[in-house]
Amino acid sequence: MAHIDYYFSPLSVFTYFAGDRLEQIAAKHGATIRYKPFDIMVLFDRLGAPKPADRPVGRSVYRMQELRRIRDELGLTMHEKPDFWPTNAAPAAYAIIAAQEAKDATGEGDICALIRSLFKATWEENRDIAQDDVITQALKAGGFDPALATTGLLAGAETYPKNTDDAFASGVFGSPFYIVTDTDERFWGQDRLAQLDRYLGTL
Repeated sequence: MAHIDYYFSPLSVFTYFAGDRLEQIAAKHGATIRYKPFDIMVLFDRLGAPKPADRPVGRSVYRMQELRRIRDELGLTMHEKPDFWPTNAAPAAYAIIAAQEAKDATGEGDICALIRSLFKATWEENRDIAQDDVITQALKAGGFDPALATTGLLAGAETYPKNTDDAFASGVFGSPFYIVTDTDERFWGQDRLAQLDRYLGTL
């Protein structure tokens, strides 16, 4: 059984575009997933990579055009420039980490639904994922105890920077990023999910 370490930032629009395709692919091939939200701004600093606000104008223009094309291909309705982006991604990441631990302990809850609810809040509903009410609503959408928004703070505060360290050590440089840990095969971007699907079929 293959295992996938799924590195992503709660701020990443390209992770929003990925939807639940990773989960569908993993179910198809009997693969397991470990969700590892990380601090992409810290990672950019470590890599010496420019943050979105610091990138050349030409790249920013291209990015916006690309977002529109992908949005239309996927049939989504989204805010191109959400009012609350970028925001503090830590609270959302902490909730995901706490939900992962809760699911490990009980086997209950849908982490994918939690994550999708958070991305929907940013890109479709124009809400701030740093706010408690948005996080608790997303936890409920995933079938988790909304109290994890507070009880999971310690675990999140410990694991979030560790995930960032792991991302850097594993060669991650963007979001979403998928690593088949059995073979260290790496895939970057929601547009590589078809390649991941084919690759898992060869194992």
